[in-house]
Amino acid sequence: MKEFFRILRRFVPPYKHYLALNIIFNILAAVLTLFSFAIIIPILEMLFQIKDVAYDYMTMADGDAKDVIINNFYYYTQVVIQRWGASAALAMLATLLVIMTALKTGVTYLSSYFIVPMRSGIVRDIRNFVYDKITALPISFFTSERKGDVMARMSGDVAEIENSIMASLDMMFKNPVMIIVCLGMMIAISWQLTVFVLILLPLAGLVMGRVGKRLKRKSLEGQQQWGTLMSNIEETLGGLRIIKAFNAEDKVKKRFHRENDIFFNISNKVARRQSLAHPMSEFLGTAAIAIVLWFGGTLILNGMSSINAASFIYYMVIFYSIINPAKDLSKAMYAIQKGLASMERVDKILNADNPIKDPETPKEIGKLRGEISYNDITFSYGSNTVIHNVSLNIPAGATVALVGQSGSGKSTMADLIPRFYDVDSGSITIDGIDVRDLRVHDLRSFMGNVNQEAILFNDSFYNNITFGVKEASMEQVIEAAKIANAHEFIMESEQGYDTNIGDRGCRLSGGQRQRLSIARAILKNPPILILDEATSALDSESEHLVQEALDRLMQDRTTLVIAHRLSTIKNADMICVMHEGRIVESGTHDELLALNRYYKRLVDMQKF
Repeated sequence: MKEFFRILRRFVPPYKHYLALNIIFNILAAVLTLFSFAIIIPILEMLFQIKDVAYDYMTMADGDAKDVIINNFYYYTQVVIQRWGASAALAMLATLLVIMTALKTGVTYLSSYFIVPMRSGIVRDIRNFVYDKITALPISFFTSERKGDVMARMSGDVAEIENSIMASLDMMFKNPVMIIVCLGMMIAISWQLTVFVLILLPLAGLVMGRVGKRLKRKSLEGQQQWGTLMSNIEETLGGLRIIKAFNAEDKVKKRFHRENDIFFNISNKVARRQSLAHPMSEFLGTAAIAIVLWFGGTLILNGMSSINAASFIYYMVIFYSIINPAKDLSKAMYAIQKGLASMERVDKILNADNPIKDPETPKEIGKLRGEISYNDITFSYGSNTVIHNVSLNIPAGATVALVGQSGSGKSTMADLIPRFYDVDSGSITIDGIDVRDLRVHDLRSFMGNVNQEAILFNDSFYNNITFGVKEASMEQVIEAAKIANAHEFIMESEQGYDTNIGDRGCRLSGGQRQRLSIARAILKNPPILILDEATSALDSESEHLVQEALDRLMQDRTTLVIAHRLSTIKNADMICVMHEGRIVESGTHDELLALNRYYKRLVDMQKF
């Protein structure tokens, strides 16, 4: 339960006024329940003619408040009997019972009414926190986590938290209040019986708690398996073209069915264990009532109890009113254990450390020139070192190209500038300032990226081009599209710039997607440009149009180009050849050809 209350401390404060109102109405409901049950005593005494006592009206000076209230209640009942008969008195008491019950159910509804915004609000906040954390975490986090599992935590696990922990909030705040108030009245009626009850209830709670812990373990396994299933689905949707091309449908079906069967078996165990909550609480509750009935009845029959039969029946009614909240509380405990397993998985995201942090005293660049320097940098992915003691200076406004075999570290060099990752040793500076001394937001605002795979969103042309730019007029968007050779095909679409391009731009060709991403970079107008194999996946005609757009974009900017097609970087100010994480040669196109080493071999292979 410590984990449950820790969750409440984290998420309840913004809704504490709703919680306060809920508790107030729960106390009122418990008190009204006791008073409505108290009316049963005179009804029973009248029906069975247990009491034959004359009552006189008392004032507060004649005794304590409790005795005065009880005496005067009997006095007025006696008056009614004398004037209108026992039947009328019985009708009056029954009417009073109905009125008290109506008040009780009314305040019970109000207690639930005020817990709803708190329950829904906490779930909304958890979703927001998880999404905000996902957008804040570095790219390195998602290289070790499966996207499908992250999606499962945001969807399935948060839904489980809503259906278990949040659904139990009302029971968690209502039932303890009812139990405490009822126990107080039971002590007032007979402390001996209540001591006996207090020995029985913890024993029942101990049994329920042991089963609940096992439920949490199984629920955690189930949610992890659900994450595996979601990853499987995400991979299948992303790789459907390859699956069909390689006739691998049967293979992926078998894999999915196998994982789904594992989830099926775990779900059965969880559901069966959770289904045990109600029968077990029903049995333990009935056993407790039977034991108390025997013990209390024996005391009364032997004349060893201070209460009469009517009071004992009232006591048993109150005790029974504790049993139902106790059963609900046990069911809530089961549900909470199930939800805590999901919260544990969600917390793996919420508590994940983000190593890419803003400095405590950030520096600022007034007027950016755009000079970039790699100063003896080393970088590793885990234990695999991919950049070895590299130094490189890119003058302001120059175009520098990185070429080399796949896996030589070219893209990693580009990713280190905007701090998608941080170097292990050495430093990267912009205009002489270490990138780690700048705010991450400020650093990335200087840069524009055009990647090999154009990353677009399921939105309109206009919103994709203006992505990341707070204010942009239609004239600026059209101008950016024209520079990127995108305006023509945009205007040929159904609704022009308002046309939706589909999931990841699936309604566009590769060249169109790339030109759209270039238009996005042009509109941002960054002083530093990173082009990561921006033309490698295109046909010759599309490459010509995209290269033309890139040439316009690169004018008067510091540009780092990663290229496989060497024809696209012949005019770069400097070409650096990377091999196994090191720069093995650098110079202009002609200088490198004259060296007749790595670069010459790359050129010859492409000519071939």
